[in-house]
Amino acid sequence: MEMVIAEISLELVLRATREALGLRASADRLIDDPLLAALLRRAAGILCPCSPSTLHAAVLGSLQYLEEDTVALSERIEAAIEGLMILGDLLELSQITIDDPSAKGTWLFAAPPGFVVRSSGSVVFLGLSRDELTPLPEALKSRIEYEGFARILRPEASEDLSSSLRDLELLELSESVWLRQPNHVPADDLYEGMLRRLKDQPPSGFIDGLTLLRPGHNVDYYAGRWASPKDESGCFVARRPQAYGAPVWGYALLENGHAVRFLDFPLRGSTWRGCDVAWHLQMAIDYCHGSPQGYRLRPAQDGVFIDFYSPLPLWAQRRLTVIGRVVARKGCLFSFWLPEYELRAEEEFFQGRLWLARRELTA
Repeated sequence: MEMVIAEISLELVLRATREALGLRASADRLIDDPLLAALLRRAAGILCPCSPSTLHAAVLGSLQYLEEDTVALSERIEAAIEGLMILGDLLELSQITIDDPSAKGTWLFAAPPGFVVRSSGSVVFLGLSRDELTPLPEALKSRIEYEGFARILRPEASEDLSSSLRDLELLELSESVWLRQPNHVPADDLYEGMLRRLKDQPPSGFIDGLTLLRPGHNVDYYAGRWASPKDESGCFVARRPQAYGAPVWGYALLENGHAVRFLDFPLRGSTWRGCDVAWHLQMAIDYCHGSPQGYRLRPAQDGVFIDFYSPLPLWAQRRLTVIGRVVARKGCLFSFWLPEYELRAEEEFFQGRLWLARRELTA
């Protein structure tokens, strides 16, 4: 009997892989973010608990002959692992409790299947199942929409989707717990609270190399707001140099251009990065001074582009990352694409939690 060996194209291999993972065909790029996320979930279901590098090596090894630019592919897999950690499909040791003293702090664990009902009404499906791609029945599985690294379910008219998922014994998480964002406080409370903390600090003495984020300058040109002090008096978000490492974020009280008190960020006991605390405080300051920072909307296929002019705290970026994707910026600091059905809820968040104002699109 004569053996026939057939050559299989790269496209055919990847199409078969997508089909096996429950993904639809991709019109743009065959190795896209949904495919990387699905491969990582499958590998995590088999390998976890393990290190991020173990997951990375497993997926990179399976794709290295299907992509010419392996350096770029490696970077995209790293970004996908980070995306799954942000989403909650993968958990770090600090996020769980286990009875294993030998567990390494760098290990990742597979989260149990669960879901989050977003304020828009859409449902984000989370977690992994070791023995199957998803514990959802076929009727729900076929409705999953893949947005970046996220898996989204949208309820049909008069459907109680969350009850159906609870009946499947899936763990429901509240949106606030899932996003791990700080408690909501009004802008003036945040501003005044930080002022009190700053004024309670002991004298700082002279700080050489201090830089300030100036409130009175163009709030839509972030880089142009930074400057060295001259003869300013007042309170400013600032950075001070240190002997080793990046400059420290904080809040500074100046008199005639000289620092007299300095409050380091992050605050003691806080889990947020110093820059996140500083950026959120500056948003409150700008809003209270009557010059809120802004964002802009641009039309896009099947959604909308959102342009930002200043950095966002990590917990705010997480919201955008899980339901959208970063795109090339246009006349701004950075841009995201979001599906149209998520826009209303996100604008309420931008305006209510970050105190941003919508800018009109000009020709």
